[in-house]
Amino acid sequence: MITASIFSNEKDRLVIPPLSTFYNTVAQPMAWSVFRLAVGGMLVVEGWPKILAPFAQVGFVERLGFYPGWLWSPTLALLQVVGGLLIALGLFTRPAALANGVMLAVTLYFHSANPYGDAFLTQAGIDALKAGSEFFTPEALARLADGGHGFLHQVQSKAELASLFWTGGAFLYAAFGGGYLSLDRVLFKKQF
Repeated sequence: MITASIFSNEKDRLVIPPLSTFYNTVAQPMAWSVFRLAVGGMLVVEGWPKILAPFAQVGFVERLGFYPGWLWSPTLALLQVVGGLLIALGLFTRPAALANGVMLAVTLYFHSANPYGDAFLTQAGIDALKAGSEFFTPEALARLADGGHGFLHQVQSKAELASLFWTGGAFLYAAFGGGYLSLDRVLFKKQF
């Protein structure tokens, strides 16, 4: 069992000992809070359109095996928005982060198990691009000249990496809590 804190900045263990106080009182609390705001804020931003259309993802959640979709679609929207606000504020951080971490892990699984594919356009679409249609910008012509193969693989990679990053961030707060500058610590005088 590990007994040393990973956030310990004992002067005798630092290359530049005078930075101990700065690390303990400014750098670590600030970094922990800023990243918590980013994780929670991202969840709110991603969940807000789902709140506005709470049943828009019924088919999607049922495809993942969550039945009934009419219940899970708005539940997940609320989980993202309310859970994201709680994480950002550092209030009930661990349970909110754990619930969102599980949801984000399912999202990561979905992106990995259901890739976008190899082609965005059919051969007729590629022919239309090559014919010089006014509907395509030069950038679109360059990105889709191979039928969208490169573009789709780039989108797939970004979806997987973003899901991995945010899942890890949520689980980090589920494990360690909201930190020094959290409402958990201010209101309850301890972490949840």
